[in-house]
Amino acid sequence: MPAETLTFRTLSGSAMDRRPIDLRAVVIAVWTSRDPSGRDLRVAEMEAVGIPRPSSTPQFRRISTHRLTSADAIEVVGAESSGEVEAVLVRDGRGLWVGVGSDHTDRRMERSEPHVAKQMCDKPIAPDLWAFDDVADHWDALMLRSWIVEHGETRLYQEGSVAAILPPGELMRAFTGREDLPEGTALYCGTFAAIGGIRPSSRFAYELFDPQRERRIVHAYDVVALPAGI
Repeated sequence: MPAETLTFRTLSGSAMDRRPIDLRAVVIAVWTSRDPSGRDLRVAEMEAVGIPRPSSTPQFRRISTHRLTSADAIEVVGAESSGEVEAVLVRDGRGLWVGVGSDHTDRRMERSEPHVAKQMCDKPIAPDLWAFDDVADHWDALMLRSWIVEHGETRLYQEGSVAAILPPGELMRAFTGREDLPEGTALYCGTFAAIGGIRPSSRFAYELFDPQRERRIVHAYDVVALPAGI
């Protein structure tokens, strides 16, 4: 099975390390809202841009490991792609980690082929991870935020607590049948609605904030649209 090796800064307690992690599976969880109102809002948001209502929730999309990147820029085809901030669970030989990433997706393709759409764009992930055990007891307090550039100004695009998303244990159990992930797996945990609706941007910034420990993981990337033809 092809693997992608990324180097992360890991923080467990007060111990910081820099280590490569071999990732053999990258999975995108979709339609993961915890409460019915949040799920209905997310469904309405997606339907507004032509993406069909799901037959069941949650769902999981497996993508190529080579799509995972911590680069500060990605290339996309066309002008109809956008990012969305998500907590990311990463399992290696030392245990379970949590980070933050962006499920950047081609929205035009998502209208007709949602599985293919997930494969068409790189999946950014911040190069920092926290030990899951360090945040498990206050998981619902964690905050996700993202920003886009619109009309030359940086605007808040998403903001909310991970309490809006299904708990990690429930997501892992839905995917694997147990509250854990196979070693070498990264699981994007899903997102919530954007402020003002889904739209593209030439830059996407995002963070995971822990108010109890007063720390954050931040990352950003430029979106470079390739020409449709030459």
